[in-house]
Amino acid sequence: MTENTARTGGDATGSAGPGAREPAPRRLRADAQRNSDALLDAAKVVFGTSGVNAPAKEIADLAGVGVGTLYRHFPRRSDLVRAVFQREVDACADAAPALAAAHPPGVALAQWLHQYTALLANKRGLATALHSGDPAFDALPGYFLWRLEPTLGSLLDAATASGEMRADISPKDLLYAVASLCLPAADEGVAYSQRMVVLLIDGLRYGAATGPSRP
Repeated sequence: MTENTARTGGDATGSAGPGAREPAPRRLRADAQRNSDALLDAAKVVFGTSGVNAPAKEIADLAGVGVGTLYRHFPRRSDLVRAVFQREVDACADAAPALAAAHPPGVALAQWLHQYTALLANKRGLATALHSGDPAFDALPGYFLWRLEPTLGSLLDAATASGEMRADISPKDLLYAVASLCLPAADEGVAYSQRMVVLLIDGLRYGAATGPSRP
């Protein structure tokens, strides 16, 4: 993949995580990096409104670059879809430390879950491609969990240790629970999903001080 905006994953042993991208051989020039970022921002918007098969010119025009620039950075449509998805997952995961530093643990967890809800809403625009059976996307579910499960785990541990949230739910359970609440509903948008997640968070607070240890 040509774009170089999101981190390359790795564990403590230095091995690559699921779906991690190969390190770029060199840093992009500043102007090339700006073009790559602009294309990813534009693609996120266009995919959400017009779907992943929207004309390349629509994406390039919104980014303020030529179609040739789009194809230099992302030669195949799957390269662009994958890059948008991974960038959004990375941004969600990377938001956790700042939230944890700025808020009490329970508030940080709640705010992160709302950001995760927004990520899932944006992912709807990518759903057709991600579930198409294209092998280019096979690693993305693993990448999703690899980046987000430990992130949520750290926030959940802090919130349960402070007595603000009940401890009888695992990070993976919570990721899946929110994802279920974000399934498209007729005539409803992301605001509906956010309201449902508020109810879920209220449920996590119920009985927090007396709940069993987290699995």
